[in-house]
Amino acid sequence: MRVLGVDPGSRLMGFGCVDRIGNQLKHVAHGTLRVYDSANQKSDQFAERLYVIYQQLTEVILRLKPQVMVIEEVFFAKNALSALKLGQARGAAILTGKIHGLEIEEYSPTAVKSAIVGHGHADKEQVAKIVQLLIGKRAFETADASDALALAICHAQMVRSTAIRKSIKDSSL
Repeated sequence: MRVLGVDPGSRLMGFGCVDRIGNQLKHVAHGTLRVYDSANQKSDQFAERLYVIYQQLTEVILRLKPQVMVIEEVFFAKNALSALKLGQARGAAILTGKIHGLEIEEYSPTAVKSAIVGHGHADKEQVAKIVQLLIGKRAFETADASDALALAICHAQMVRSTAIRKSIKDSSL
């Protein structure tokens, strides 16, 4: 199973892709999509940024060919405008995945941190270090890329755990 994790953002969007083959977890790719870069002024119109998300995420999906896209659930932010923009960027990413026929799964930040680090209050650096241990030492351009890989790994582990529980239940019948 190939899983694409997406850490949504209206300026930077992280992506991370892993393969789950039996008990093995294999790193496929990771990176950061630059939706808005004030230095290059890629797009200062928000509607244009949403279109850039669609374009760049489409390129990633076509290149990596995942079966599942995992995205972080909405969390509450102090700034309402930032939360609204994040929600719109997240919606653009989900729609892009659906357009390409992907199954969409969602996890809260706390659930991802619990699955990766072992507790839901881990910081980004702790998550990145555990992700590096799981997939092999790799450099992350941004925390968005390591967060996206954490999402993909979290889902791969959850699917495996569910399959193991189902197998145990079926064998006891």
